[in-house]
Order: sequence, then structure tokens, then C-alpha cells
Amino acid sequence: MADQTTDQQALDERATNRSQRPSSAAFLEFVADRWAERPASRPEPGPAAPYTLVRRGRLSALFPGERLVVPAGPLVTRSNDTDYRFRPHSAFAHLTGLGTDQEPDAVLVLHPVEDGHEAVLYFRPMAGRDSEEFFADARYGEFWVGARPSLDDLAAVTGIPTAPLDELGDALAKDVGPDGVRVRVVPGADDGVTATVDQARAGTDLDGEELEAADAELAEALSELRLVKDAFEVEQLRAAVDATIAGFERVVTSLPRAVRHPRGERVIESSFDGHAREVGNTVGYETIAASGDHATTLHWIRNDGQVHAGDLVLVDAGVEVESLYTADITRTLPVDGEYTEVQRRIYTAVLDAADAAFAVARPGSRFRDVHAAAMEVIAARLADWGLLPGTAEESLEPEGQFHRRWMVHGTSHHLGLDVHDCAQARREMYLDAVLEPGMVFTIEPGLYFKADDLAVPEEYRGIGVRIEDDVLITVDGHENLSAALPRRPEEIEAWMRTVRGR
Repeated sequence: MADQTTDQQALDERATNRSQRPSSAAFLEFVADRWAERPASRPEPGPAAPYTLVRRGRLSALFPGERLVVPAGPLVTRSNDTDYRFRPHSAFAHLTGLGTDQEPDAVLVLHPVEDGHEAVLYFRPMAGRDSEEFFADARYGEFWVGARPSLDDLAAVTGIPTAPLDELGDALAKDVGPDGVRVRVVPGADDGVTATVDQARAGTDLDGEELEAADAELAEALSELRLVKDAFEVEQLRAAVDATIAGFERVVTSLPRAVRHPRGERVIESSFDGHAREVGNTVGYETIAASGDHATTLHWIRNDGQVHAGDLVLVDAGVEVESLYTADITRTLPVDGEYTEVQRRIYTAVLDAADAAFAVARPGSRFRDVHAAAMEVIAARLADWGLLPGTAEESLEPEGQFHRRWMVHGTSHHLGLDVHDCAQARREMYLDAVLEPGMVFTIEPGLYFKADDLAVPEEYRGIGVRIEDDVLITVDGHENLSAALPRRPEEIEAWMRTVRGR
């Protein structure tokens, strides 16, 4: 039994045991003295500000008279008292234009007014240099994490009125009641904010299930709001794609070292991820660098395998730019720079499926048509190779689907602030939706023949191929945003020679 006479220290205070911070009155006076004045100029409005105003207006029209609460989210502990680099909730970023690791704990609130909503951004303002936070707070202190913006600074950048975070509770509770304002909050974004909202609406006549359903409707609306990208979003996605294409060039230059390294997949991963951090915010998702049979594991992110001469390496990667928009591109590259006959045969089948999907990617088609077109080619090719238990037509029937053994994922997903963007949208707004100009999504068929798959010829086993491009629907068809990165096998071989020869 522990010595009961020992002074007890709370668990959440014990991390400070590694640091001895001075706390005398003399030190506090000294550390607050003799600092230069902060710059008096205000930052310019951010480039997203005119667009976020329109986005908030569209959201406002969906929920007249209701208070809408969109948290940025809190810092997330990585290990003990260290945090992951902060990334705001995508709905918050979409409505405010704030990206990178800015303003943890901030909350955007749309307060109902007579003609719509008034947006207010609540956040933790910069503490004065005479405060203990300035030098002693490892999470928020200026000495530790840098200066945060003032209320006026953030209002200037976003075009949104600001208020201190400690005013949030009273603001959320104002006029809430059985006959008063209804409040919705984005579920899962910030448990602390959700608890504050729940406390504010405890006196309403809605039960827990009804409140949960109301919040889900808000999340759904925020997701569907991003299905069609505005001009700023398309510009950001172009920048993300361009940066990603440059990252693939770096991957090609890393292949010789990858072959020599005992964990060559990590060489490929780090070459791309380092590039993403240099030119953007980071990667938009964990990079897949899958060599040989690892390419048949769809989300192979362990990336600890060897890279062998003669193999294919599947690289699925995307740069996330400072605004948090990400690309998502896959190329399956021959490690030696040239495809073998069998590799080329499988690669060409996937390429033909992708081309078929591109052919129907136009206004008026349905989102599901893109996948269906790709699957017709995949089923036909597998039938030609004698791998199906019947015809391609029989396999394409709902009760068949035998071809899906080697292509188990979907062909497309929306792309934007999230790599799998708009995921909370309703089925009729996503899978069953008619394509519109401004939609951005991937086209990414594949074929995956695992090393232990006895249903395929031995020469196919251990080969995985995926080709993924990012596509913008235009008024008269589509634009392949990633077209500058070669897709056809002979073009890839020529491109790799060029890159390696520089």
C-alpha cells in the first residue's frame, strides 16, 4: 500500500515534473518586461474569404432560425503530453477558410437573425506577455507554440466577427428553450463543445434521439455543401495535383536507393512525404508505397517491405496544400523502368477500364455510371483470360459479381478537403447523383492478384495495379486534372527515363 502520508499530486499535473518553471513574483515581473511592440498593421483578407461568405449563406438558407455550431476541434494527444499537429475539422475549414495548424478549440457559430444568420468566430485570443500562459503553457503559450492572432487579426483574415472563447457558453444558451432557438452542433468534432451545447439545450422538448438526428442533419448538409466545388476550391485542387505530380518525379529518382535499402518502401514513402511537407502542409493521407505482392493490399501503409528489381511498385499519394485541399493520385511503376509482358497486359486492362470510366464522366451521367463503365471492361478482360466461372455478362449481374474478387473497391470518390470528401452525403446526392460541373472526384480502377490466389495463373500472382486520376466535371465534359502525369505504359517508361537522366 502506498504511503498515505505522502503528498498526493494529480495525474494530470505530473507531466510538469520534468520541468522546473520559475514562478516567483520577481520572475513574473521580469519575464513580462522589455518586449518590442507588436506590429500594428492588420493582415489582409484571406483569398478564401469571399467564397466562405457564400458557403455560409448557402448553409444559412437550409436552417432558418436555428443556431449552427461548427467546431474546429481540439488538440489531440499523440503520446502522454505531446499532441499531433493540429488540423481543423473540414467543415470548419470550408466555412472559415482557415487551414494548416491554426486555432485549435475555435468554434464557428451561425446565430439566427431576422434575415438569415450572423456568423461569429469564437477562439482563444493571444495572451498578454504579462500572463503565465505566455511562458509556461506548453499547449498554447507563445514561448512554446508561437504567437496566435488577435481577435482583430482573425476577423480581418476571415471576414467573420470574432469573440473570446470564454463567451461561447453564454452565446450558445441564449434564447434556447422549448419555444426558443434550436441548436445543432457538428457531431464528433469536439466533445467538449458538444457537451456545452447539450447543456444549453437541456431545457428543450427534444429527447436524445431527436437531438442526435438534428445534429446528423447538420453534418449531412455540411458534407453535401462540398459536392460542387467553387472556383477557389478548384484552384486549390489544381495546386495540390501539380505538387503531387512533382512528388511522383521525386519518387522515380528514389527507386535505385529503394532497391538497395532493406526497407525500400520507406524510402519511397519518405521521398514523397518530405516533398509534401516542403511544398504544402503535409500529405493528404498516409502514403501507400507498395512493392510486389504488397500492392495487392489496398491500403498498405506499413511500407516496411523491400523493393526488388523487376517488380511493380504501386504508389498512392497526395499533397495537401496549406488550404487543406488534397490530391489523390496512384501510379503503378516498373521498378526497373520497363514493364514485363505480363505486367503490361494487366496494366493495360486497368488502363482500358479507366478510359471507359473517363468516357462517361460528363454532366448528365450518374456517379454510379463511372464505376459501371470500368467494371464492364474489368469483367470482359477477366473473362478473356478465363478467370471467371461464366461470361462477363453473367458476372456483371447482381447475383454474379465474380470479377469483384480482383477489384473489390469502388472506382471513384469525391475529392476536396478530405481525400474521401463529402462522405456524409445522402446516397441520392452521392452514388445516385447526376454529375454536375464543379464536381471533383477520382477515377481509380485496379486489379489485384494476391501471391496465394490459386484462381489465377502463377504468372499473375503477386501483381497489383491501380491507376488513379483526379477529374473535374466541366460544362461540356471533364478535365483530367492529373493528366500531366503519364498514364500509358510506354509514356511512363519514357517519362521515367527522362526523370532518371536529369
